[in-house]
Amino acid sequence: MTTLTSRITRCVLVIGLLLAAAGCGGGPGHGRVTIMIPWSGNEFTAFYSVVESFEDDTGIQVDVQVTRALTQQLDAAVAAGAPPDLAMLPSVGAIHRYADGEREEDRELQPLHVPTSTYLEPFRGLAEVRGGVYAVPAKVDVKSLVWFDPAVTERPSPAVLRTSGTWCLGLESGPTSGWPGADWIADLVLAQGNGDAYTRWLTGRLRWNSAPVKEAWTTWRHLVGTAAESAAVRNFAAAAAGMTTEPRTCSLTHGALSAMGFKKGQSYDYTTYSSTRRLEVSADFVGMFTDDNPSAETFIAYLAGTKAQQAWVNQGEGAAFSADSRVTYGDAVQRRIAELLRPGSGHTLCFGAADAMTPDVSAAFYRAVLDYATDATTDPTPVLDALDEVQKKLGGSPVPSGKLCAGPD
Repeated sequence: MTTLTSRITRCVLVIGLLLAAAGCGGGPGHGRVTIMIPWSGNEFTAFYSVVESFEDDTGIQVDVQVTRALTQQLDAAVAAGAPPDLAMLPSVGAIHRYADGEREEDRELQPLHVPTSTYLEPFRGLAEVRGGVYAVPAKVDVKSLVWFDPAVTERPSPAVLRTSGTWCLGLESGPTSGWPGADWIADLVLAQGNGDAYTRWLTGRLRWNSAPVKEAWTTWRHLVGTAAESAAVRNFAAAAAGMTTEPRTCSLTHGALSAMGFKKGQSYDYTTYSSTRRLEVSADFVGMFTDDNPSAETFIAYLAGTKAQQAWVNQGEGAAFSADSRVTYGDAVQRRIAELLRPGSGHTLCFGAADAMTPDVSAAFYRAVLDYATDATTDPTPVLDALDEVQKKLGGSPVPSGKLCAGPD
């Protein structure tokens, strides 16, 4: 662990990030590559196992830069002309922002020459900009899941979820506090009607203060009830743990499996809130910001391959998923979730709303969730009006609407 710690701290971020990115960066023949990631805990452990395998196979050294404020740190490094070689991009909105320039010299992301034919949709299409591949889906997940302990709670139906159960709700998550509520609200918009409101909302053709979006906000607040009290300062992972550890403080929690922090041997299962068979999905994409480091190209090709994707899933303690259709799964719950992602499942997969927005709009979305959770009136009109003003200035999702959803087949 001492070696691991020293390797991370060698490229310490915060104020020193810009100098570190330049000092630790690769370069032709250096056999070294820097990558910026947001993960800690089990997610970091799973990723680092892939890093170690790559280093053993190639002799190339990987310097890992860890930051919870990835959007801010990456923007600062790019603006200063000293980006890391590779970075896990915080959203597909960021992919398009960094890659979408009329001229190639205006694009911070570098085009990739990696095969993508085995990747599932919508992930494969979301990595493409102007017909070129600019990012690789390193890992993916399904957000539209409601978790319960089958040892103490019967499998709830959608109707039961709307009327009973105590929810584990924490919205605090460092620089991205508010995201658990944003994911949930997006789920509720996605569940309405034929799903058209969801894509119109993301692309700016449906106002935040429109009836469908406003209904999702009020439904969410009614659904979680008293769990909203102090949720803005309650850590998400700590709140979710209330479902499986004594003393139990709640019976249901919402979100992706990788966010739950379940331990091996714990009893847990999932259902979905909506019966529409539309699911909100997410992905962590890796992109390349330097064009003079062959080691970076080698590493991103490695991350894109089935070997690394399978190793990541195997190391993820039953909580990691891949967009690569050739990857297999050992854990029973993990296998069932993976089937939701595959063609023929009968599910429409739509990329997460906040992840599809530009980073500044998604940040405003998160802040609005925190404000709404603490508002005693439960009227979302003020925060929705404010979000309309933000979107008026910054625009809707930069992702083409036809790429936001895929399926069913």
